[in-house]
This record gives sequence, C-alpha cells and structure tokens, in this order.
Amino acid sequence: MHPAQLHQSQHGGVYARVQAEVVHHQADLAPRLIAAMLGALMKPSPRSSLQQGRIGWFLVVGCGAAAVHWVVVVALVGRLGVAPLLANVGGWMVAFAFSFAGHHSLTFRGHGRSPWQAARRFALVSSLGFSINEASYALMLGLTGARYDLVLAAVLVAVAGLTYLLGRRWAFLRAS
Repeated sequence: MHPAQLHQSQHGGVYARVQAEVVHHQADLAPRLIAAMLGALMKPSPRSSLQQGRIGWFLVVGCGAAAVHWVVVVALVGRLGVAPLLANVGGWMVAFAFSFAGHHSLTFRGHGRSPWQAARRFALVSSLGFSINEASYALMLGLTGARYDLVLAAVLVAVAGLTYLLGRRWAFLRAS
C-alpha cells in the first residue's frame, strides 16, 4: 500500500485496505524470511573469506617453503655429497626463515603478537613439524629404498597440514 493512501479519509475503506495489506504482508512474510535466511547462509561471511584467504596464503607460503627446503636438500646432497638426513636439517633451517617471514606477514597478518613472540612460538611448531619430518624421512628412506628426493617431497607434503593447524591455533593465535 502506498503511504499516500494512508492519509485518505477514514471513509472510503482505508482501514479495510490497510488491513488487507497487513494480512497480505504477513502471509508473504514467512517465505521472505526463509529466503533471506538462506541467502545469508549461502553468502560467505567475512570470517569465512578471511579463512579462505589464510588458507590461500598458507598454500602459497607453504609451497614456497617446501620448494626452498627441497631445493636446498637436493643441492646439498647432489653438489656437496651431504647425507640426505643431514641435508634435511640444512633445508629446514633455510625454509624456516622463508616460512616464518611469509606466514608472519601474509598468512596470519594482524595476529597482534610481536615478531619475536610469534617467532619463538613458530620455531616450536616448526621444530615439532621438522621432528616428525626427519623421523618420517629416516623411516621412509630405510623402508622403501626410494630416491631420497621423492621421499622428501612426500614427507614435506604430509607434514604441511599439521604445521598449518598448529600455526593457526597457537603460534599466530590472535592476542587477547
């Protein structure tokens, strides 16, 4: 009902028209509310967009760090003859610096922790991940007899998810 119609005189059925309009809108209200709620559920929230962004940056930084780690290990083994397990330590050390810088400034930016505090926590997370990496790497090298570089690639991928979860839930947890 148009607002101008509400200002007409009471004679001429204005109340009847208002009542009919209210009844019409009440009958139409449930489907409109359901549609609005479904629309809100289907629309990504800012939090889910932020989460998707974090996962995207994690993949970019994580893949970069894994590539750095792998390249350093292959270079140390292939060019300098370092044993794969020892070369893995060198690869992790270089990749740690790359990974922390990327996660601190991209994946978990705005977390509110000082770089030093986040670095200490991330070092613990990364060390735990590397311990799992090194143990898995040694086990897989011994059991499979596969090429060291292929085994390392598989181990790096397997440990990446754990590193993300611990980084997100603890090392870069938003300061209260």
